[in-house]
Amino acid sequence: MEKQNAEVGVSTFIHKMIIIFMTGHTFKKEKGALKMDRYLCEPCGYVYDPKVGDPDHDIPAGTAFEDLPDDWVCPWCGLGKDVFVKE
Repeated sequence: MEKQNAEVGVSTFIHKMIIIFMTGHTFKKEKGALKMDRYLCEPCGYVYDPKVGDPDHDIPAGTAFEDLPDDWVCPWCGLGKDVFVKE
């Protein structure tokens, strides 16, 4: 069982490294896990969380804010990416 857990850990690490290499994402180390930054829409308070994405607008979970399309807008107020700040 320990070998299986180790294999899963190695697989997860390799997957994250591939994401970093292929996309240039920046990750932060938080409590032993890597995470992408969340962004706040200052006018309305919506928080874009890359763990969730924006499924209503076909943005899959795991999409970093920096990788959102240029024409993506806040789902709550309709303003563009330029009004968002890193949390």
